[in-house]
Amino acid sequence: MNIILKEQARKWGTGIMAASLLLGGGVLSAGAAQAAPAAAQAKAAQSTVVLKWNGSITQQTGILSGGKVWVPVSFLRDTLGMPVTYDKTDKTYSIGKGNTLTKLMVSDYSIAISVNNYFLGDYEAKNINNRLYIPYDLMTDYLGYQGDWSAATGRLNVMKQKQNPITITTESFVKESEVAPIKLDYPQVSGLANAAAQKSINDTIKQLVLNYAADAEKQIANRAQDDRPYEFQGGYVVTYNKDGVLSLVTEQYGYTGGAHGMTLRNAFTFSLKDGKRLLIGDLLKANPNYKKELNTKLSKRIKAEGGYLGGFTGLNTEKYFYLKEGKLVVFFQLYEYTAYASGFPQFDFTFKELLPDGSSPFAAFK
Repeated sequence: MNIILKEQARKWGTGIMAASLLLGGGVLSAGAAQAAPAAAQAKAAQSTVVLKWNGSITQQTGILSGGKVWVPVSFLRDTLGMPVTYDKTDKTYSIGKGNTLTKLMVSDYSIAISVNNYFLGDYEAKNINNRLYIPYDLMTDYLGYQGDWSAATGRLNVMKQKQNPITITTESFVKESEVAPIKLDYPQVSGLANAAAQKSINDTIKQLVLNYAADAEKQIANRAQDDRPYEFQGGYVVTYNKDGVLSLVTEQYGYTGGAHGMTLRNAFTFSLKDGKRLLIGDLLKANPNYKKELNTKLSKRIKAEGGYLGGFTGLNTEKYFYLKEGKLVVFFQLYEYTAYASGFPQFDFTFKELLPDGSSPFAAFK
């Protein structure tokens, strides 16, 4: 994640300007129509993408640009039924609801994206021909969709992912203050057959947030009256919700003065069967040499990373990872092995390269 972009997104505030972005034949809101366009239009060659929903061709079309498929927000609104609104006070577009609530913050610099108050520095929306588009991989990675893309025919068939039969809701710890506001969003799970497992999962996540909130309140209590305003925010994204496991990432951001704030990232992968928090080894147990092989791969990749400061000799915890479709993603904290500007170094590995042929990381959890 680009941590510099995150800092910009949090600081833009009143500098954010909504563009007169059209959403399928109409301006989203009067407030949006009165503002200036957000960014210069891309000059790269583009081609049209036919968008299908559950196999049926829709009236909406996407764009293939820069090697990526871009989906208009009007497709999410008109075809997928996701509510789209514009908040004049926050100068922000909101898409969807619940645990996939997505916000687009349009500025002169870019169109930043957050999901559940979790800023996604590696994802960016675009103003293409005065219409608002999001990258298709945002939908597959965080919004619960999957697709069948054919480069040969220029067609993308979008479908809902088949996920675990659970409900994920967003809870918040909030303390309003003009000089030191706290707003920490976090997920809670319901619908599990095993009540004890459900309680264990929810308590684990909630306790992390409450501990951070308690530490934030201590820092606020020691704040001098002439200090700059403090700020504490937190959000989360669900990255995998299938095969009897739930994987998610949380971040808590605090600003207490200085050139920039500090962000802490945590990740949780749970077995829904018993509520156990899984470690990397629980998923790679079919490979008795997983630790050595993974450390060798990580050592090579992190040393090639820009801003590497040295010191990596192997994983010192197996908690800093999350799951994506067919992949395991390992990450490190800010400053742990790289400079602050490098953000959170993260490296994804397919299960095919980590496990013996024919084995599944989820066999024990279904």
